[in-house]
Amino acid sequence: MNAAFEFPVRVYYEDTDFSGNVYHGAYVKFFERGRTEWLRDLGVHHFELAEQGLAFAVRHMEIAFIKPAHIDDALIVTTSVESLSGARIVLDQAIYRDEVQLASARVTIAVINAAGRATRLPKILQTLFRAT
Repeated sequence: MNAAFEFPVRVYYEDTDFSGNVYHGAYVKFFERGRTEWLRDLGVHHFELAEQGLAFAVRHMEIAFIKPAHIDDALIVTTSVESLSGARIVLDQAIYRDEVQLASARVTIAVINAAGRATRLPKILQTLFRAT
């Protein structure tokens, strides 16, 4: 797979806890924004998938918190495809401040149909994702 997609995120007061560090749950939001913007950059929109009766659902997520982020930090969320198979996409994500890695995530996404059952990723999306 090719280079990671990069998406900038700014840390707001609402993302922090009483200590001034980013609350661990906020990283999940940052990773979600990175995945959504990666899809948008590829021309894939959630509403168009829904019109086809398809959606992406997070099946599994492993996060490593390496260093804290703080209010007003300018962060970069990276997203890249690790692997694709049938109804599953595994993504590698990371969050950086400047060149310092603050967190990493390995996210398994399932492709589901309108009934909530796993379904194969359409060939056009397989091709698109393999090219990233």
